[in-house]
Amino acid sequence: MRTHRQRGWMRRGFSLLWEPRVLTEIVAPSAVLSIREFFEVRKAWPDDLPGAEGDALVVAGLDGCLDSLSESDALAWLETDLKGAVLSFQEHYEGQAALIMWIASGRTRVGMDLADEEYFWKTSPGRDAVRLPLGRCLWGGAEADVARILVSEEKDPDFDGEAYVGLHHPRIS
Repeated sequence: MRTHRQRGWMRRGFSLLWEPRVLTEIVAPSAVLSIREFFEVRKAWPDDLPGAEGDALVVAGLDGCLDSLSESDALAWLETDLKGAVLSFQEHYEGQAALIMWIASGRTRVGMDLADEEYFWKTSPGRDAVRLPLGRCLWGGAEADVARILVSEEKDPDFDGEAYVGLHHPRIS
């Protein structure tokens, strides 16, 4: 399992973030776009991004979309609509900006199968929840490049503990 402790993820790549104190280091909460605004702004990407001193766009609402769709619709939406928008963002900014999905419930909803290190989204609490394969849908199966974002002053923080604030992929394809 890869971990990422430097702050470069705030300026490049694609991330899922769920720690509020880290969010406020990147962007003012009032500058976070809704998922609807994100798809709207995709029509004409702005020159200046509101986060990380102009290098990041933070979007909220991914969890609400996934929760409101059936399993098959959620898979299709992730693989086509969302992934297409992420690819458009990366292409427009030539990989020189960060797209960060703010998921307040991410700590309890994003999981990983330890046997194969594949990340998934739990559609509801509990062991019997449907698991949407984030790796296949968003990262095209390139989960080997996904790193857990760790933010801590400790030398060796627990990669499953409080320091674990999100996931980062340097560039999806």
